[in-house]
Amino acid sequence: MPVRDNVEIGLNRFARRGYDLDEVSLVPSRRTRDLDDVSTAWQIDAFRFEIPLISSPSDAVVSPATAVAIGAAGGLGVLNAEGLWTRYDDPTDVYRQLRGAAGPDGGPPTSLLQEVYAEPVKPDLVTARVKELVDSGVTTAVRISPQHTVQLAPAVLAAGVDLLIIQGTIVSAEHVTTTGEALNLKEFIADLDVPVIVGGAADYQTALHLMRTGAAGVIVGVGADSWSTSDAVMGIRVPLASAIADAAAARRDYLDETGGRYVHVIANGRIETSGAIARALACGADAVQLGEPLRSAQEAPGGGVWWDSVAAHPRLPRGGASAPAVPRGTLEEVLLGPATEADGRTNLFGALRRTMAKTGYRDLKEFQRVDLVIGGGGETPPSPGHLVG
Repeated sequence: MPVRDNVEIGLNRFARRGYDLDEVSLVPSRRTRDLDDVSTAWQIDAFRFEIPLISSPSDAVVSPATAVAIGAAGGLGVLNAEGLWTRYDDPTDVYRQLRGAAGPDGGPPTSLLQEVYAEPVKPDLVTARVKELVDSGVTTAVRISPQHTVQLAPAVLAAGVDLLIIQGTIVSAEHVTTTGEALNLKEFIADLDVPVIVGGAADYQTALHLMRTGAAGVIVGVGADSWSTSDAVMGIRVPLASAIADAAAARRDYLDETGGRYVHVIANGRIETSGAIARALACGADAVQLGEPLRSAQEAPGGGVWWDSVAAHPRLPRGGASAPAVPRGTLEEVLLGPATEADGRTNLFGALRRTMAKTGYRDLKEFQRVDLVIGGGGETPPSPGHLVG
C-alpha cells in the first residue's frame, strides 16, 4: 500500500492530501537527447501505437471516420457502443440540431442532449459500426458501460473488435446489488479472447482489484473535464496526479504478485494540454485518454461542441456542453503538429516528444522515472465560461 499523507480536518476526522496535475512539474535530468532519438510509442497486448493516446468515447469527437483518423495518426480511437452512431442510422441531423442549439456563450441544453440520447441503442447498428472500423484496417476499440456490458458485448465481440473498453465514471471489481445479477468482471474477462480495458478507478485499492480481474489496462480518474459537474452533483473529485501515482504503485505490486504480468495505466481527467499529458505520463501513466482537446480538430463530428456521455444521463446529468470551439487545424495537426499557437493545445504529442528530449528520456517507460516537484500554477487557466469540476 502507498504511504498516506493524511491531514486532520477536524477532531478525529482525517482526509488524505492529494495533488492534481497542475500542481506537479517535471525536473530536467543531467542530459538531453536529440529529438530524433526519442520514441513516444506504446504497446498494449499485441497492439502497438505510435502515440500514447486513447480517445474519449464521446460522440462530440469520435465518429467511425474520426476513430479511423485517430488510428491513422498513431493513436487508438474508441467508439461509444451506446452513442449516437448506434442509436441512429445517420446521426447527421442530430449533430446539426445540437450545433444549432449551441451559441457563443454555451452549448446545447442538457434537456436536448437527454432527448436525442433517449433513442434506443440498436444491436444491429452496433455490429455495423464495429465492422466499419474493422474493415478500415485500424486497431478497433469500442466502449460499453458496465450496466450494458452483458447486453451489448456479444454484438461487439462477434463483429471482430480488437480491444473492449468497459468504462463508467467509477467502476469496481465488485458491484453489490440486492436486485438482479451484477456483472462479475473477473469471470467476464476470463471468458474473452480479446484484451479488456476497464475503469475508472480512483485509488490504489480499486486499481489493484481491477488489475486482478485480468484486465489489460485500467483507466484512472473519473473523466472530469472543465465542463464536468461531478464535484457539484456528487461531491466526487479525484486529484489526478495522486490517483495516477497510486495506480502505478498498484501496477508495481500486481507485477510482483503475478511474477511479471504488466497492466497498463491510462489517465483520464482534465488533461487538456500537452503539458498535462507530459505530467500524467511522468506520474506513472502509460497512456492518456483525451476528449475535449480533440474538439478543435476540423474533423470533430460535434463541430467544436464538446459534451461527455454523462452530460446526457437521463436521471442525473453530470456535466454541460461547451460553446463551439474555433477549429485549430486538422486532427493530425492537433495531435502531431505543426502548432501555430503557443498554448499547448495543438501538436500535443509532438510537444510530448520534445519534453522527453529536453528531460533526457528515450522512451515512455524511462520517462516515468523523471523527477517531479510540487509547485502549482503550471497550467493555463480555463477559458471563461468553463464549469470547473
